[in-house]
Amino acid sequence: MAYEEVLSKIHYSKSPASLLLLPLSAIFFLISYARKYLYQFNFLKSYKLKVPVVVVGNITLGGTGKTPLVIHLANELKKNGYHPGIVSRGYGSKVIDAAEVNPKSNTDEVGDEPILIQKRTRMPVFVSKDRVMAAKALIKKYKKIDVILSDDGIQHYRLMRDVEVIVIDGTRKFGNGYLLPAGPLRESIYKLNDVDIIVCNHKKVIDGSYLMKYKREVLINLKTNQEISLNKIRLRNIHAIAGIGNPDLFFNDLKSLGLVFDSSAYKDHYRFTKKDFKTMDDKNIIMTEKDAVKCEKFAQDNFWYLPVSAEINSKFIDVILKKLKHISHG
Repeated sequence: MAYEEVLSKIHYSKSPASLLLLPLSAIFFLISYARKYLYQFNFLKSYKLKVPVVVVGNITLGGTGKTPLVIHLANELKKNGYHPGIVSRGYGSKVIDAAEVNPKSNTDEVGDEPILIQKRTRMPVFVSKDRVMAAKALIKKYKKIDVILSDDGIQHYRLMRDVEVIVIDGTRKFGNGYLLPAGPLRESIYKLNDVDIIVCNHKKVIDGSYLMKYKREVLINLKTNQEISLNKIRLRNIHAIAGIGNPDLFFNDLKSLGLVFDSSAYKDHYRFTKKDFKTMDDKNIIMTEKDAVKCEKFAQDNFWYLPVSAEINSKFIDVILKKLKHISHG
């Protein structure tokens, strides 16, 4: 059993192992909150950009739906006359300073999610371990940028933010409720009292939050770009793969479409290679769009992916627009 799978079982069940890890969680609490307050009282410097910053993140490990929400938010802001730019840590990125993401970028260099965001928005996306550096590089190159979206930046206090949006996985919620490593929490759930907007993915579990669901319309062939409407799928002998934070969410989506399949779950951000599929030549392989960007170079005719788009009440973007307007007139 993989390390990530063991950890997930500990985090999302009543496991005795979580109690053994509580002393380490206490240390994590002291370190993370000491760091937070060092920024709050200016012992560590935070940087204010000349344009508003909207941070989209979570307080738990693993996938909650941040990337679809960032894409949705960027596109909605553009529809409303803004010129958004996006910054990201770029999980696993080898970038030393800051780098711009483009359609030809390598996932090994800049990460998978930044490439997906750039492809879906066609907006400027920069990655760096230091989001301040990424944002400054982005603004310097693109003079029209008037709002920065920070992907997964809630805990990156070096970059000051004007609006905080937290995404919660409505199916798994907060697991056992413990901080890392005993539980999945990156910080206390009391953080929810401080943020501007809470979005629940798939199921609403917080009062006053916005419900986000996934819109799925077609299955796309990774090599040929052939599209199959979801109500006309006739594929057989299917093997589903997922290298995301919550693979069960993807597999359950496929089951809801009436598909019958075998499945393989990989760790989040897993870097697929051609060897991973050497025994699957006779299978129709269905994957997430995030995984698809890592498989393009060796895609075969039997590779398919399921793109999803965020659906959320229009009041969500109305609240964001109101806050941005208030900032610009503040």
